[in-house]
Amino acid sequence: MDFSNYNIGYGITGSFCTFSKSRKEVIRLKEMGANVIPVFSFAAQSCDTRFGSAREYVDGICEITENEGIRTLSQAEPIGPNNFLDIMVIAPCTGNTAAKLCNGIVDTPVLMAAKAHMRNGKALVIAISTNDALGANFKNIGMLMNTKNIYFVPFGQDNFKSKPNSLVAKMELLPETIELALKGKQIQPILQPLD
Repeated sequence: MDFSNYNIGYGITGSFCTFSKSRKEVIRLKEMGANVIPVFSFAAQSCDTRFGSAREYVDGICEITENEGIRTLSQAEPIGPNNFLDIMVIAPCTGNTAAKLCNGIVDTPVLMAAKAHMRNGKALVIAISTNDALGANFKNIGMLMNTKNIYFVPFGQDNFKSKPNSLVAKMELLPETIELALKGKQIQPILQPLD
Protein backbone atom coordinates (compact mmCIF):
# COMPACT_ATOMS: atom_id res chain seq x y z
CA MET A 1 0.00 0.00 0.00
CA ASP A 2 1.19 3.46 -0.86
CA PHE A 3 -0.27 6.33 1.15
CA SER A 4 2.26 8.86 -0.15
CA ASN A 5 -0.24 11.54 -1.10
CA TYR A 6 -2.61 11.07 1.82
CA ASN A 7 -3.17 13.15 4.93
CA ILE A 8 -4.41 10.80 7.64
CA GLY A 9 -5.86 12.21 10.85
CA TYR A 10 -5.00 9.76 13.63
CA GLY A 11 -7.14 10.11 16.75
CA ILE A 12 -5.86 8.46 19.92
CA THR A 13 -8.19 7.99 22.88
CA GLY A 14 -7.61 6.54 26.33
CA SER A 15 -7.51 2.79 25.81
CA PHE A 16 -4.03 2.71 27.32
CA CYS A 17 -3.55 -1.05 27.01
CA THR A 18 -3.59 -0.76 23.21
CA PHE A 19 -1.27 2.26 22.94
CA SER A 20 1.76 0.16 21.96
CA LYS A 21 -0.16 -1.54 19.13
CA SER A 22 -1.48 1.81 17.94
CA ARG A 23 2.05 3.23 17.95
CA LYS A 24 3.21 0.38 15.70
CA GLU A 25 0.48 1.25 13.20
CA VAL A 26 1.49 4.92 13.20
CA ILE A 27 5.01 3.78 12.29
CA ARG A 28 3.65 1.53 9.52
CA LEU A 29 1.52 4.31 8.05
CA LYS A 30 4.55 6.61 8.00
CA GLU A 31 6.58 3.86 6.30
CA MET A 32 3.82 3.65 3.69
CA GLY A 33 4.32 7.34 2.97
CA ALA A 34 1.34 8.86 4.79
CA ASN A 35 1.38 12.30 6.37
CA VAL A 36 -0.03 11.32 9.76
CA ILE A 37 -1.55 14.10 11.84
CA PRO A 38 -2.09 12.88 15.41
CA VAL A 39 -5.10 14.05 17.41
CA PHE A 40 -5.05 13.35 21.14
CA SER A 41 -7.99 13.06 23.51
CA PHE A 42 -7.61 14.82 26.84
CA ALA A 43 -7.21 11.44 28.57
CA ALA A 44 -4.48 10.32 26.16
CA GLN A 45 -2.62 13.58 26.81
CA SER A 46 -2.84 13.59 30.58
CA CYS A 47 -3.23 10.13 32.16
CA ASP A 48 -0.11 8.37 33.35
CA THR A 49 -0.92 4.66 33.76
CA ARG A 50 0.77 1.33 34.35
CA PHE A 51 1.32 1.31 30.57
CA GLY A 52 3.48 4.44 30.69
CA SER A 53 3.72 8.19 30.86
CA ALA A 54 1.21 10.21 28.84
CA ARG A 55 3.81 12.83 28.00
CA GLU A 56 6.33 10.25 26.75
CA TYR A 57 3.68 8.57 24.61
CA VAL A 58 2.38 11.81 23.09
CA ASP A 59 5.88 13.15 22.47
CA GLY A 60 6.87 9.83 20.89
CA ILE A 61 3.91 9.86 18.49
CA CYS A 62 4.68 13.46 17.52
CA GLU A 63 8.30 12.55 16.88
CA ILE A 64 7.32 9.58 14.68
CA THR A 65 4.81 11.61 12.67
CA GLU A 66 6.91 14.78 12.55
CA ASN A 67 3.71 16.64 13.46
CA GLU A 68 2.98 18.43 16.73
CA GLY A 69 -0.49 17.00 16.76
CA ILE A 70 -3.88 18.42 17.58
CA ARG A 71 -4.49 18.75 21.31
CA THR A 72 -7.39 21.18 21.75
CA LEU A 73 -10.94 21.61 20.50
CA SER A 74 -10.02 24.89 18.80
CA GLN A 75 -7.14 23.21 16.93
CA ALA A 76 -9.45 20.41 15.74
CA GLU A 77 -12.35 22.56 14.50
CA PRO A 78 -10.60 23.89 11.32
CA ILE A 79 -10.34 20.32 9.97
CA GLY A 80 -13.86 20.80 8.63
CA PRO A 81 -13.65 24.13 6.77
CA ASN A 82 -10.06 23.57 5.65
CA ASN A 83 -10.89 20.04 4.41
CA PHE A 84 -7.28 18.86 4.53
CA LEU A 85 -7.66 15.25 5.71
CA ASP A 86 -8.22 12.44 3.22
CA ILE A 87 -9.34 10.07 5.97
CA MET A 88 -9.57 10.06 9.76
CA VAL A 89 -8.80 7.16 12.07
CA ILE A 90 -9.61 6.69 15.75
CA ALA A 91 -7.23 4.00 17.02
CA PRO A 92 -7.82 3.07 19.74
CA CYS A 93 -11.43 4.15 20.05
CA THR A 94 -12.74 3.69 23.59
CA GLY A 95 -16.32 2.81 24.41
CA ASN A 96 -16.70 6.30 25.84
CA THR A 97 -15.61 7.88 22.55
CA ALA A 98 -17.83 5.53 20.52
CA ALA A 99 -20.84 6.39 22.70
CA LYS A 100 -20.23 10.11 22.35
CA LEU A 101 -19.64 9.85 18.61
CA CYS A 102 -22.87 7.90 18.23
CA ASN A 103 -24.80 10.54 20.18
CA GLY A 104 -23.24 13.66 18.66
CA ILE A 105 -21.28 14.70 21.76
CA VAL A 106 -18.17 16.71 20.94
CA ASP A 107 -16.10 17.37 24.05
CA THR A 108 -12.59 16.16 23.16
CA PRO A 109 -10.18 17.05 20.35
CA VAL A 110 -10.66 13.58 18.79
CA LEU A 111 -14.45 13.93 18.69
CA MET A 112 -14.22 17.48 17.31
CA ALA A 113 -11.77 16.29 14.64
CA ALA A 114 -14.05 13.39 13.68
CA LYS A 115 -17.13 15.63 13.50
CA ALA A 116 -15.29 18.31 11.51
CA HIS A 117 -13.84 15.73 9.12
CA MET A 118 -17.12 13.89 8.57
CA ARG A 119 -18.95 17.06 7.62
CA ASN A 120 -17.01 16.82 4.36
CA GLY A 121 -18.48 13.38 3.60
CA LYS A 122 -15.19 11.58 4.07
CA ALA A 123 -14.39 8.25 5.71
CA LEU A 124 -13.83 7.70 9.42
CA VAL A 125 -12.14 4.45 10.49
CA ILE A 126 -12.72 3.14 14.02
CA ALA A 127 -10.46 0.66 15.81
CA ILE A 128 -12.63 -0.25 18.78
CA SER A 129 -11.10 -1.12 22.15
CA THR A 130 -13.51 -1.36 25.05
CA ASN A 131 -14.39 -3.69 27.89
CA ASP A 132 -18.12 -3.03 27.45
CA ALA A 133 -18.50 -3.48 23.69
CA LEU A 134 -20.89 -6.40 24.08
CA GLY A 135 -22.60 -4.74 27.05
CA ALA A 136 -23.60 -1.10 27.45
CA ASN A 137 -21.84 -0.04 24.26
CA PHE A 138 -23.25 -2.73 21.97
CA LYS A 139 -26.07 -0.50 20.72
CA ASN A 140 -23.65 2.39 20.03
CA ILE A 141 -21.32 0.19 18.00
CA GLY A 142 -24.32 -1.13 16.06
CA MET A 143 -25.47 2.41 15.30
CA LEU A 144 -22.00 3.45 14.17
CA MET A 145 -21.73 0.39 11.93
CA ASN A 146 -24.85 1.60 10.16
CA THR A 147 -23.66 5.20 9.81
CA LYS A 148 -22.58 6.39 6.39
CA ASN A 149 -18.82 6.85 5.94
CA ILE A 150 -17.88 5.01 9.15
CA TYR A 151 -15.76 1.88 8.78
CA PHE A 152 -14.46 -0.54 11.40
CA VAL A 153 -11.13 -2.26 11.73
CA PRO A 154 -12.00 -5.96 12.22
CA PHE A 155 -12.30 -6.89 15.89
CA GLY A 156 -12.76 -9.81 18.24
CA GLN A 157 -13.03 -10.80 21.88
CA ASP A 158 -9.66 -10.42 23.55
CA ASN A 159 -10.47 -12.39 26.71
CA PHE A 160 -13.91 -13.99 26.66
CA LYS A 161 -13.36 -15.83 29.95
CA SER A 162 -12.39 -12.90 32.17
CA LYS A 163 -13.90 -10.07 30.12
CA PRO A 164 -16.82 -11.51 28.11
CA ASN A 165 -18.04 -8.08 26.92
CA SER A 166 -14.64 -6.85 25.73
CA LEU A 167 -13.75 -6.29 22.06
CA VAL A 168 -10.45 -5.14 20.61
CA ALA A 169 -9.61 -4.25 17.02
CA LYS A 170 -6.96 -6.19 15.11
CA MET A 171 -4.71 -3.16 14.78
CA GLU A 172 -2.49 -4.92 12.24
CA LEU A 173 -5.41 -4.67 9.77
CA LEU A 174 -5.57 -0.88 10.01
CA PRO A 175 -3.77 -0.14 6.70
CA GLU A 176 -5.99 -2.57 4.78
CA THR A 177 -9.08 -1.07 6.43
CA ILE A 178 -7.97 2.44 5.45
CA GLU A 179 -7.25 1.36 1.88
CA LEU A 180 -10.78 -0.02 1.43
CA ALA A 181 -12.47 2.81 3.37
CA LEU A 182 -10.90 5.30 0.95
CA LYS A 183 -12.86 3.42 -1.75
CA GLY A 184 -16.05 3.44 0.31
CA LYS A 185 -15.82 -0.24 1.27
CA GLN A 186 -15.86 -2.04 4.62
CA ILE A 187 -13.14 -4.66 5.05
CA GLN A 188 -14.58 -8.12 5.69
CA PRO A 189 -15.00 -10.11 7.78
CA ILE A 190 -15.48 -7.60 10.60
CA LEU A 191 -15.64 -10.23 13.33
CA GLN A 192 -12.38 -12.13 13.55
CA PRO A 193 -10.63 -14.25 16.16
CA LEU A 194 -7.70 -12.55 17.83
CA ASP A 195 -4.32 -14.25 17.68
